Amino acid sequence: MRAAVLQQPGEPLAIVDRPDPRPGEGEVVLRVEACGICGSDLHLSDAYPMPGLVLGHEFCGTVADVGPGVDARRVGDRVTALSLAPCGECAACASGRVRKCPRVAMIGIERPGAYAEYVVVNARDTFVLPAALDHRHGALVEPLAVALHTVRRAGVQPGDDALVLGGGPVGLAVTLWLRALGAREVAVSDPVASRRVLAERLGATVTIDPTGADVGDAFAAVAGARPRLVIECVGVPGLLQHATDVAAVDATVVVAGVCMAPDTITPLIPMTKELDLRFAFYYEARDYQTTIELIDRGRIDPLPLVTSEVPLEQAPQAFADLKHPSDQCKVLITP
Repeated sequence: MRAAVLQQPGEPLAIVDRPDPRPGEGEVVLRVEACGICGSDLHLSDAYPMPGLVLGHEFCGTVADVGPGVDARRVGDRVTALSLAPCGECAACASGRVRKCPRVAMIGIERPGAYAEYVVVNARDTFVLPAALDHRHGALVEPLAVALHTVRRAGVQPGDDALVLGGGPVGLAVTLWLRALGAREVAVSDPVASRRVLAERLGATVTIDPTGADVGDAFAAVAGARPRLVIECVGVPGLLQHATDVAAVDATVVVAGVCMAPDTITPLIPMTKELDLRFAFYYEARDYQTTIELIDRGRIDPLPLVTSEVPLEQAPQAFADLKHPSDQCKVLITP
């Protein structure tokens, strides 16, 4: 099979030939239909030496081969799958909190991912896609599940107002869920004009250019007060401090942006405001099923998130382009 693999940190992906994978006990092989390029992939490719790794954890595909012990899946089934491979036996797995599994492996990091023609996953971690969902929907289930988990962690209630920092894929997916779950005013702060436009398509009631306005004051002008819920979706140094600066007294700040560099904050500010600081990471298994069901019912429409689709051969260039300021939101690789 063809696959796009990491070389050394900072170097372009390379298209290589790899042996077609075979499924083990309880596994299935998927012929990949689409795989999203995630911001965490971009960060990892610059930060960690993982030569030969096949990235890609936002994917869907058709079952091409079934391993021993698999009864619930058949060749030809269209599915998406968890981006985590948990043990399936511990208390965390039984409760659906798969990221808490002590033996969990991350697909696209600790085992080969889906920037390839085929990927191997545990059959028990797959979810059948309804007929109305195409490859774009299937590849968006994982990032939408992450965003849904973030909004659950925030404890949003109908009628709440929220400020989302960052209009990238995570921030836009969070915006989509906030509106779907009944938030009243949802403001998105991002310096890129095209992302602010896309945020409005996905339900933002107001957008803010942080380079030209005080974000907290701009929010208050619309909602009547500074935000009592701030969701940080950028993941670069300085944004956590910014989130505590703009938040109202007694607010909740949820961190969903994955920052891979050291950062500092002034604790006096969140202390004097008595802020609740929470972190959101990955998802629960139920978030996948909820996402699939609500897309199928037409309750959410995530397709505006997809701004480009590229064949596998063009993945290295698309990957490199996304490391620079871009109008692109979610780019899908379609082998």
